Amino acid sequence: MNNGSLLFVLVTLFIAGAIVGSFINVVVARLPYEKSVLWPGSRCFRCLRAIPLYDNIPLVSYWLLGGKCRGCKAPFSMRYFLVELLVAVGFVLLFYFEVVQNIHRIPAFNDSVEQIRFRLFTRGSLPMLWFFLHHATLFSLLVAAAFCDLQDRTIPLGITLTGTVVGLVLATVLPWPWPSLPAQAMPQDDPGLRFQITEWWQLGPNQIAKSGLYHWPVWQPQAGWLGAGSTLMGLLTGVAGALTGTLMLRIVKLLFEKGLGKEALGLGDADMMMMAGAFLGWQPIIVAFLVGALVSLVFAVPRIIMRGDNTLPFGPGLAVGTVLTWLGWHWIGPQVHSLFFHGTFLAVLGGLAAVVLFLLSFLIGRVQGAAKKK
Repeated sequence: MNNGSLLFVLVTLFIAGAIVGSFINVVVARLPYEKSVLWPGSRCFRCLRAIPLYDNIPLVSYWLLGGKCRGCKAPFSMRYFLVELLVAVGFVLLFYFEVVQNIHRIPAFNDSVEQIRFRLFTRGSLPMLWFFLHHATLFSLLVAAAFCDLQDRTIPLGITLTGTVVGLVLATVLPWPWPSLPAQAMPQDDPGLRFQITEWWQLGPNQIAKSGLYHWPVWQPQAGWLGAGSTLMGLLTGVAGALTGTLMLRIVKLLFEKGLGKEALGLGDADMMMMAGAFLGWQPIIVAFLVGALVSLVFAVPRIIMRGDNTLPFGPGLAVGTVLTWLGWHWIGPQVHSLFFHGTFLAVLGGLAAVVLFLLSFLIGRVQGAAKKK
């Protein structure tokens, strides 16, 4: 791809991202209050004056108007500009890293990246376009959910349920290892190491399933009825991801509530991870939860120390953790591959994690109770 072609594509994606970000602002402002995102058109929330098209240009209009309504001069939240900029930059970075740099090492992209030209809808470019649109859709949904949680401490079911359905449809029609052929993505045979229970931790790079749009198949080794690239493979990958996302968060919520003796987390977080799981599969969503919890902890600890406020929403941290996990899977995957395809180890690890979470929440509850008595 020459520099001119690449610049054209990136500028186009930046503009498209800003437009999508503008729509996400409407979703964040209306959906938590169960208002239509389609009608009426954009208007000032104070004077109810309809905002004309020339005052509603993504990114540009906010600064031309000084962040204020043209009529009543009421200030608009900086969130409007930040969301548009975040999605615009996000689209550009997603395309650059996943398609141009091919960070997931998709075999099907090794030779076809040079086919991208000014006309994006050429035959050779379509797999890359669909690959990008899949992750751009998830990214947009996560941004909408995260900002709803930040603003109103709620994640609307309209976002997560719609996203889950879209994710399951895409998983079914674009099953692992799409866009690669099964022969390109399947592990190489090695009778000495492949999937022997006594040597499951010794799997080498050649025994690891290669990434597709969905990083890994729902299970490996695959049963004869679960063929690579089949519709059933795709559907089960998406369903397993969605179920893992929601059940994991619901179990964590239950354990923390039992330990703390009060309500903890929210079902919106579970719904958001259900949505993300439908787009990514069950293995990445487990890692995404752990990364998201760490991200949330980084922001929560200073808030607790300085303000004594432990009500930081969990959704934004989970959203960041999900993005970091899927973009970093080319490094994370080989480190955890053997663990995720060993049923006994997963069962034992899940049990230990449940015990640790309950004990941790119990200790936190006792500490908080003792602090209130002083």
